[in-house]
Amino acid sequence: MFSRDRWREILEVLTSNIGRTVLTAFGVCWGIFILIILLAAGKGFENGIRADFGDIATNTMFMWTRRTTKPYEGLPKDRSFEFKVSDVQAIWDNIPNLRFVSPRNQLGGFRGGGNVIRGIRVGAYNVYGDYPEIINQDPMTVTSGRFINQNDIEEKRKVAIIGQGVKSELYEKGEEVLGSYIKIQGVNFMVIGTYKKKNNDGDGEEAQKEIFVPFTSFSQAFNRGEDVGWMAITAHDGSSISQLKESIIDVMRERHKIHPEDKRAIGYFDLYEQFNRVESLFVGLKAIAYLVGIMVLLSGIIGVSNIMLIVVKERTKEIGIRRALGEQPWSIKKQILMESIFLTIISGMTGIIFGTLVIYGINALLDSVGPVDMFINPSVSVGVVTGALVILMVSGLLAGFIPANSAIRVRPIEALRTE
Repeated sequence: MFSRDRWREILEVLTSNIGRTVLTAFGVCWGIFILIILLAAGKGFENGIRADFGDIATNTMFMWTRRTTKPYEGLPKDRSFEFKVSDVQAIWDNIPNLRFVSPRNQLGGFRGGGNVIRGIRVGAYNVYGDYPEIINQDPMTVTSGRFINQNDIEEKRKVAIIGQGVKSELYEKGEEVLGSYIKIQGVNFMVIGTYKKKNNDGDGEEAQKEIFVPFTSFSQAFNRGEDVGWMAITAHDGSSISQLKESIIDVMRERHKIHPEDKRAIGYFDLYEQFNRVESLFVGLKAIAYLVGIMVLLSGIIGVSNIMLIVVKERTKEIGIRRALGEQPWSIKKQILMESIFLTIISGMTGIIFGTLVIYGINALLDSVGPVDMFINPSVSVGVVTGALVILMVSGLLAGFIPANSAIRVRPIEALRTE
């Protein structure tokens, strides 16, 4: 393997017909290039879809009320009802393996007109009444001040945490935010913190235009009483919220006298189920990428094997002379195998290098033009590259195996007669 003469011979064989060698190498190079590009593209889509989920707890469901569709216990159908604060404790008491049960209320939004005022500035924002644990279900980074705490809940403090988008629209640049007041639907709230959320648009302020206030002060200020608009419910990591949701809904049906077969009275969105579907999509995309890439690579390997057969055929007389001079069959076989492996690995490494350069160029382009929806940071792990190298080595060995066996089966006397 470390013989200079052997490597000189390998280079002479591969360069004797440079055009044929380049065309043969192209098949392997193209196969590994396609494999890497497909895997990188799949990873880019995976990153983009995961960014749409953001950092929100994926083992979570959201639940809200709708109108009933069946009469039950003397109550008519098409009846509206509301969740109550007491429903939260009922869920805790009846459903195991829950991590968070967060009642929420909401008002405003871009369709609700100017619901927030500061001085002469007016804005339309979503305002949420929440408990402190919501920051674990819908993570955000507090950039100044603090988030809601339990004392705010118990004392019904009229305090608010605003997003960076709200800050930029209601305050002058450099103006102190903490301790100032904003008026939400005519009620004054003191700003105690600002936050920023991570999303697939980077730090775009359009995604930061929300205001959070304590649930109790929200209910008091806007006359919601014990009503709960909707709930965010998160299970422990060892449990699936998808397996618990029917039990949760059954508890709510029983408490609000809803027919057991009324499937529309309580609405829900199972984030865990949706996330699992996306995970299945990722697995499918990766499988397709591997299948297509390996099939293209296999066609290149077959090409290498065919060319090596032609090379052996051309060197039949040379092989006969070497056998007649006493060279062992294994030495000749090793020579053919090394030529095949060398050609395959060099071709594959070229494909890996070109694939890496293309991925680098795509990432540089994305960095210059900004994030693209559903496609972020395409990349291939070191493990994939290492696996590709192993595939190339094994493929080169297999590609040379048949030609090598063909070479040593030729009898020296017959090889010497070959013209």
